[in-house]
Amino acid sequence: MGEPDIVFQARDLGKIYQMGEVQVRALEAVDLDIRRGEFIVLLGPSGSGKSTLLNILGGLDRPSSGSARFADHELVGASDAELTRYRREHVGFVFQFYNLIPSLTVRENVELVTDIAHDPMPAAEALRLVGLEERLDHFPSQLSGGEQQRVAIARAIVKRPEVLLCDEPTGALDYVTGKLVLEVIERINRELGTTAIVITHNAAIAGMADRVLHLGGGRIQSVDVNTNKISPSELSW
Repeated sequence: MGEPDIVFQARDLGKIYQMGEVQVRALEAVDLDIRRGEFIVLLGPSGSGKSTLLNILGGLDRPSSGSARFADHELVGASDAELTRYRREHVGFVFQFYNLIPSLTVRENVELVTDIAHDPMPAAEALRLVGLEERLDHFPSQLSGGEQQRVAIARAIVKRPEVLLCDEPTGALDYVTGKLVLEVIERINRELGTTAIVITHNAAIAGMADRVLHLGGGRIQSVDVNTNKISPSELSW
């Protein structure tokens, strides 16, 4: 066991994908410690390993080598059932595309995951945290893209996950809307103490993180620590 406030610990993490005859090395020799309540930004170009790293930490993918653990859960060597339970109990995911169910209301989309959660918050509370308490009974088609993304965040946090993993959460959104979504993620991190890891290729977003991990060629090339974080409203790109 590592220090008690370390939520993620990876050592010598590697991932190789077999693409036909070719081996693609997506991650190589990654060492990483992430503390409880940190706001981390993973920055790097396409193909740098950001999504692969996030997917391994979230239990969606398995490494080819090395070790990765969440608190006292060893992620390498875990069975499919153990990884499913880990994702269900500890992790909230937000992706670039919202994946809402069109025939369900906003409230019903969020409530979908409360059936499998151990101690969920009321759907209305999750929607209040993302500023959509007035839109409970609307359908996704009645919402803007940014509002749909905030519903997706509410769905991710309603089960009170310890970590929120976000892969390009503003990738499909315009500047103003993207900043609103980042403000929501920052609020979840600050008010609930949820560890947040956000993938982006937008370097401007780095200013709101506690630490910025720069990835390239499947490796962590450098780490920046922000002694003076800025709020999402101060970001510009």
